[in-house]
This record gives sequence, C-alpha cells and structure tokens, in this order.
Amino acid sequence: MADPSGCCPSCATCLLCLYSCKWITAKKEKRKGLRTTKVLALCLQLCGQPLKLHWLHKTLLILTALVVAAAFTGLGIKWSEEWRSARISLQATGPFLHIGIVGGMTLLSWPLASFIYCTRNTGLKVFLLLVYCVVMIALYLAPLGITSPCIMEENQLPPKPALIGHRGAPMLAPENTLMSLHKAVDCEVQVFETDVMVSADGVPFLMHDEELTRTTNVQAVFPERAALNSTAFNWTDLQQLDAGSWFLERKPFPTVQSLSPGDRYQAAKQRIPSLEQALEAAKQSNISIMFDLRPENHSDYQSFINATLEVILQSGIPLQQVLWLPDGFREQVKQQAPGVQQVYGRKRLQNEKEPLLHVNLPYQDMSSEEIRQYRQDNISVNLYVVNQPWLFSVLWCSGVSSVTTNACQVLKEMKHPIWLLPSSTYLMIWIVVDCTSFLAILWAFLLLRYIWSLSPTQGKSVGGSCSVPSVAATYPNPILSAITPLWTQVLGGPLLSG
Repeated sequence: MADPSGCCPSCATCLLCLYSCKWITAKKEKRKGLRTTKVLALCLQLCGQPLKLHWLHKTLLILTALVVAAAFTGLGIKWSEEWRSARISLQATGPFLHIGIVGGMTLLSWPLASFIYCTRNTGLKVFLLLVYCVVMIALYLAPLGITSPCIMEENQLPPKPALIGHRGAPMLAPENTLMSLHKAVDCEVQVFETDVMVSADGVPFLMHDEELTRTTNVQAVFPERAALNSTAFNWTDLQQLDAGSWFLERKPFPTVQSLSPGDRYQAAKQRIPSLEQALEAAKQSNISIMFDLRPENHSDYQSFINATLEVILQSGIPLQQVLWLPDGFREQVKQQAPGVQQVYGRKRLQNEKEPLLHVNLPYQDMSSEEIRQYRQDNISVNLYVVNQPWLFSVLWCSGVSSVTTNACQVLKEMKHPIWLLPSSTYLMIWIVVDCTSFLAILWAFLLLRYIWSLSPTQGKSVGGSCSVPSVAATYPNPILSAITPLWTQVLGGPLLSG
C-alpha cells in the first residue's frame, strides 16, 4: 500500500500506530479524522520527523515544562524530610517495582525492533541495541541487589512490634490528654508517649508545644499572654484552659469526623493533665509512660528535672514502667531513681562506657541490618513515627522492638505483615519474569524481521521515511484480521502501516 505524502510510517510503527500519519498532514486535511494526542509529538521528534506545531502549542508546551519543573522543585523543598524515607520505601516495593520495570522495558522491544529494522544508520542501530541490552541485563540481575526484610521464611518472622501511643491516640482524642491516654489503652498500646513541661509554680504537666496556642484556647482566656512560653503559666491558670475543643474544630486527622457523639462530648471537656494525673492513669491501666522534658534549653531545666523526679517517686508507679528520654542530667536521674528505664535518642558508640538497653530513633535513621544487630545484642529499638501499614510491615520484618504511632487503632488490627515472600518463592518469580521477558523480546525481534522479509520494499525509504509493511497484510492472522478494521476506524490508519 502506498504511503500518503508526508507520512511518518517509521514513527507510526514505533508507536504501534497509536496515532495516524495524518498528524503531519493535518493542515492539508484540515484536521479531519485526527485521532491523536500531542503527547506523542515527542516520539515524532525522536524519530527525526518535523513537528510543525502551532506557535500556541509551543508556548503551552514551554509553560507546561516550567510549571512541572517548579512543582518538582517545590515538592523537593517541602518534602526534604520525606526523601529520607526513599530507602525503606524501596525495600517495601523493590521486588514489585522490578517486575513492573522489566515488563515496561519488554514492551519497548517492539517499537525498538521496528526502528532498528527501519533505519539505515548502522551506528545508531548498534548504539540503541547496546544500550537496550545493557539495561535489560542490569534489570535481569537487579534482584541480586534487591534486599527486602520481608523476603524471609514464615517461621523466621519476628514477633509483632509493640505499639507506643504518640501523645496517646491523637487520631481518636486530643493529644496529651487523659482521654487520649485511655483511647491508647483501648488500642492495646504498651507505652504512652508524651511530653512534659513544668509550670511557673513547679507543677509538671503534659504539653508538647512551647506555646499553648495550638492545643488550647489560651488566646480567648489570656489574650495578652498567649504568646508566652507554656512554662510561664502557673498551674491554676493552666487548669482554666480548654485542651479539647481545638481537636473538634481543626480536625487534625480525618478520623475526627467519625467520632461518636459521646467521644465528641468527652473531647470538648478535656483539660491539660498534670504528670501526676497521667502517672496515676498509667498505673491503673498497667502501661508504661515515656516522656521528654521540655524545653531543654530553659535556664531552670535542672529544677524541672527535680520537680519531675519528685512527682514520679511520690506517685507510687513501679519505676520500671517509667521510660526516661531527656539527656540532660541523666546521671542525676540514675542516682535518684535507679529503677527508671533510660532510653537514648542516639545509636550506641564504639567505646560505650555503659551498654545501652533502649534506643528511640526516627525510622529513617536505622537500617534493617542495624535493627537485626541491635536485636541480637538484646537492645530494644523503638522507631518513630510509624503510621502506615506498609511501613509497619517492613519494620516488623526487620525485627524492631516497638514503634511510636499516631494510628494505633490501625496497626492494632494487623495480624501479619502486608506481604511476606519466602526466598525460594521470590527466586522462582525472578526466574519466571526474566525468562518470559527474554522470550517476549526475542519474539518481537524475530516477528518483525519475518514481516520485513515478506515486504516488497523491505524497509526502503519512501518520501524520506522508512516504509513499514502492514502486519495484517504480510503476516495473516485471524486475530489481527479481526481487529484491523476496528483499529482503522478508531485511529484513522492501518495497524502498523504507513
């Protein structure tokens, strides 16, 4: 079949004729029957065909490129911390990403083979084939470098990590309140994690922020003092503040909308709890309490330590249920309350004077190998803040002791990691995927070579472009014969034809 004037059959073949050759002759035919998208213009450019874009199209393309670049730059700045999670994300998805990439590169073999047989540039042929072969070999061998903690035998799976409620259960109740503590207990957490500050008159209380504006109504009650540090208020003033209504008004988590009327009523009645009240609730619920003492740079920090220790010792809670995070004056704490468990926010040192028993770190800061090594050395590892089931699954497979979470109600329901593959099963999947891909690539090259051998022109240049034979005409096949009319009707051109 003769090629229409200005046709780009080589490009059409490369794209499995996903667009009509009328793209270039659209002006002559006044765009009648045009069934394509401008995204495919890039493929035309790569194949050396003129785009002949309208000036408005060029302007829009430039603006689109600038917007996309700006968007990625903004995301890179805003999510700078999230990039630290890339390694563990690849551990969770690596085996499946490998299969998807191999599949995509395998599909690319058809247009690549078509272009190889079409072009007369030997150097370009060799270069493209070499690059493609190197990429495919690297992909076939990629599983040798893919390490995921969830590739293990079922009987090697470590115990499920314990849950530590980050400020309680902040998705179900206002953070750092007694209601949040009780909701965390309902989620079967083993530790209530919180933050402690000390009031101007020496009463330790639960509060994370140095200012009260986010989690209380201090601006309504004490408008002239709202910007002051939390430690500048005495306990009498703090007791007047509403520590729950903000939770219902601002809805920090989507779960707030699904709260029952009873929970909403209870949340609206929450007040700032003292450390004494929190210790009593923890003792009654038989859970541990872990806290940081803030702010660390306060001039009266040592007096804060003394006031906090006094409340702990007078509370009657078993000291082994208290996990101490602050680094300041740690030796003093060990002397005054030797039963308190010391938790360190760092990794162990090579010449550690005293062996660490508990560490508390961001989940991005520890590799699976380090977690396993710490576990072998009987060091308890807690990682924070873990909310997603996929992330919890990877850390579970790694052998982490516990995780600090906002979503205790979600992780509580997990009885098994999301996925767990025995190494033998993964090896079988790897071999099957690689062999299937290789055979598909071989079939694509051999099939197109056979089609070219049946073509009268055998890839000769017609009108400056390579003439590609029609699959349906040169390689009879009932399936191709059935779909060719539909393909022609939808796309305005024959299947794999110029």
